[in-house]
This record gives sequence, C-alpha cells and structure tokens, in this order.
Amino acid sequence: MKRFVVLALLLTAVFSLTQLNAKEPLIQSLKGDFTQGGLVIGQTVPGAEVKFEGQDIKVSDDGYFVFGFHRDMPESATLIVSRGEQTETQPITIRKRQYNIERIDGLPPSKVTPKKPEVLARIKKETAQVAEARAEITDFRYFMQDFIWPAKGRLSGFYGSQRVLNGDPKRPHFGVDVAAPTGTEVVAPADGVVRLAHPDMFYSGGTIIIDHGFGVNSTFLHLSSVDVEVGEPVKQGDFIGRIGATGRATGPHLDWRLNWLSHRLDPQLLVPPFEETATK
Repeated sequence: MKRFVVLALLLTAVFSLTQLNAKEPLIQSLKGDFTQGGLVIGQTVPGAEVKFEGQDIKVSDDGYFVFGFHRDMPESATLIVSRGEQTETQPITIRKRQYNIERIDGLPPSKVTPKKPEVLARIKKETAQVAEARAEITDFRYFMQDFIWPAKGRLSGFYGSQRVLNGDPKRPHFGVDVAAPTGTEVVAPADGVVRLAHPDMFYSGGTIIIDHGFGVNSTFLHLSSVDVEVGEPVKQGDFIGRIGATGRATGPHLDWRLNWLSHRLDPQLLVPPFEETATK
C-alpha cells in the first residue's frame, strides 16, 4: 500500500513540474486588417513586452496592445513578444493595395505651393501643434470600440489616393472624405479626449484631434465650426463640429484621418459600410 502511495506522490510531483515547465503562448490573439492602412489589436499575457518592427509599443496591464500599417508598408513585418527568458517572434504578412490618382485643378497657387515667409512660418507652427497633440501615449482603450462614421453625405475621397494639384503631384491622401453641405454635423466616431481644437489652420482649416488611447487618434479637417475644447472628453456620437470648406479645400467636406503613432491608417477599415445620403 505504501508503495502505491509513494508512486502516486511521485506522479503528482512529475505532473506539477511538467505544468510549471509548460510555456504559455505569449501571443494570444491578433485581430484586425492585415493590409496597408490596417489596424490590429493584440493580446498577450500580463507583464509581457511587445516590439513591432523594433519599436517598443504600449501594453496594458491585462496584455492588450495595438499597432498598424502605413500606406506603403512592406509586405512583411515582425512582431516580437517577450516575458522574462521567453520570447516569441511572429512574422506578419501585409496585403498590398492599389491606390487611385486624383487630379484637382483650379486651386489658388498660394494654397498649392506657399512661398511667403509668413505663411511658411505659420505652417511650421501649426505642424508643431499637430505633432504635440499626437505626442502623448495615453492609457485610454477607446480604440477597442467599434467605430462609427462621423458624418453623413457621400464619399468623395479615399485613403491612399494621390492628388495632383494644378498639375503638381503632392503627398498621398491619408484620410477618407465625406462630402456634405456646409454646416452638416460631425460626431465623434469613438470615445476619446480632445487634444487639438483649432478654428483655422492653413491647410486643414477648422481642425480637431481626438485621442483614443495607445497612440491612436482621429483628426477632422476643413470644419466650418469647431464645437469642442482641448481636454474635453467626448463619447461616441457626441457632436463636435460642422462640415465646411476651410483651409485647402475646393468644396465642403469632412476629411477624417486616423493615426497610430506616426503611421497614417485608413479610417474606412474600422467602420461599417457607408450609407450615402442625399446632399443639397
């Protein structure tokens, strides 16, 4: 009888050691759009560290993190997750996209290629303001919500397309445009905190930036009115401003942009299919 008791104790000890030595997978889930412009939400074990393409990224206490792919992201990238002596390397395959080329003529030359020193100084100052608004990496996890469209109208511009202004090729378009009459309401697509509320920037006119957390933020351009203040918390669906044609714009529309850190993402990948409404 004693022999069986000892054997049972030994088996229990071996099983316990096996359980201790078994390594829990560090990468527990990755969900999102694995395409240029896409956003991915991941989960790891508490206490793990995450690097994407060699860059340390924020991880919540319960293991959630987020990363994204800019417009011209290569087809392969690397995610590394580590905790203590355990490390997992996850190759990421990113789908390439085809982008449209748009030509816009008739813009005032001063808006296409500004040369006046005072205008260049203004642009430099406003660029710094935008960078500052996006600099803080907060603990908010609002980016995990299902986003909604911030305005109604018709889609008139798409992420990744390149614009040729007055015959001069410019930077690609990094947002999605919703055309609608001046004064059309704009709402927050997800919860967040307002980081920038500027009535009239040179290029973007009335501009709002909302922080959704972990380096994810939304930007709203060409507004005719800015109806929130810096530091103001907003809930999904809250009124924040009105569509306009301020800044460098040929007609009233909302240009909605999405950033993860310095990566410019495609907002359209986060929302349901767009339902166009009649515009007057």
